[in-house]
Amino acid sequence: MPHDPQKCLEDMRAAALLIQTAVAGRSRDEYLNDLILRAAVERQFEIIGEAINRLRKLDIKLAEQIPEHRRVVSFRNVLAHGYDCVDHQIVWLTICNKLPALIQQLNMLLSAGGNA
Repeated sequence: MPHDPQKCLEDMRAAALLIQTAVAGRSRDEYLNDLILRAAVERQFEIIGEAINRLRKLDIKLAEQIPEHRRVVSFRNVLAHGYDCVDHQIVWLTICNKLPALIQQLNMLLSAGGNA
């Protein structure tokens, strides 16, 4: 099945919103001590990174409109391949400090039909 740039954006937004929902009302310590929550969040970050990676192959100009798109893919690679050395504090800080801006940008791109 061929990939579609719009679908990549939608998949990223859905994963990002799922992360926000999963951690809503949770403290850093609750996140760090909940193995199931961490696994779910990491999986959603993997989806975001893979969707950006696909988007870069389909429409590099669109992908470049996503903040730190290369770092997001690198983050995905660490989560997927460096599973044994994930710094969960960095994941938490990414949720708190980077995810809201990503969601905002994805909302803008999706409302513009991927042509912002």
